[in-house]
Amino acid sequence: MRLNKALLLVAIILIVDQISKIYVKTHFILGEDVTVFSWFKILFIENEGAAWGTKLSDILPVSDSAGKLILTIFRLFAIVGIGYWLYDIVRKMASKTLIIAVALIFAGALGNIIDSVFYGLVFDDSYNQVASLFSDEPYGSLFYGKVVDMLYFPMIDTTWPEWMPFVGGNNFRFFEPVFNVADTAISTGVGILLVFNKKAFPKKAEAEQENNAVAEEALQSETSTTSPGDQDQNS
Repeated sequence: MRLNKALLLVAIILIVDQISKIYVKTHFILGEDVTVFSWFKILFIENEGAAWGTKLSDILPVSDSAGKLILTIFRLFAIVGIGYWLYDIVRKMASKTLIIAVALIFAGALGNIIDSVFYGLVFDDSYNQVASLFSDEPYGSLFYGKVVDMLYFPMIDTTWPEWMPFVGGNNFRFFEPVFNVADTAISTGVGILLVFNKKAFPKKAEAEQENNAVAEEALQSETSTTSPGDQDQNS
C-alpha cells in the first residue's frame, strides 16, 4: 500500500471527524441529545481528559490544568511516534493490513489532538448556549481544548431485577460510553491489530513457524539417532 493511499485514508477520517465535531459544537448545547434510533443518540459532551473522561489529576498529585497540559503534550509526542511508524512501515512495504490499522490509529489520535490543542482557542463555552466558531471570547487557550464526543449507543437501558444481590434495582445501560469518529478509528485500528495479528505481521508469524519447524526437526533427528540397541547398550 502506497503512502498517498494511507494519507488519503487519514485525511478522510480527519475530515469526517472534524466536520461532525464542529457541527455538534455549533448546533448543540452541552448535554443536549437527539434520538436517531431507540438504540442510537447524538449526545453532546466534552471530554477534558483521556479515555472515558479520566483526568491525569485523578491519578497523579497535579492540578487539573497541569494534568491537562501534560496529557496534551504526551499526545503530541505520541502523534509524532505513530506518524513515523506509519511512514516507516509504508517505506518497508509492510502488509496492507498493518498499514491500514496504523493509519486508522494515527488519524484518530490526530483528530482528538486537534480538539485538545486548538478548540480552546476557536470556540466559546457550550454551557447553556450554542458555541460560536472563532469566538472573540474563547473558553480556553492553546493546549487546553476539550475533546468533543457525540456518538452514544444505549442499546440496553433497563433495571436489574430486585432479587439480584448488590445490583438489584440499579440501572443497567449498555453501551454507556460516549465517543466520536476519531475514537472509532483508533478502536478499529487496534482491533485489526489484535484480530488479524498474523496478517498484520506476516514475517513474524512466518519466523515463529520456521522456528517451530526447526525445533521439531531437531527433536525428530535426536530421536532417530538413538536406536533401541544403543539404549540397551547404554543400560
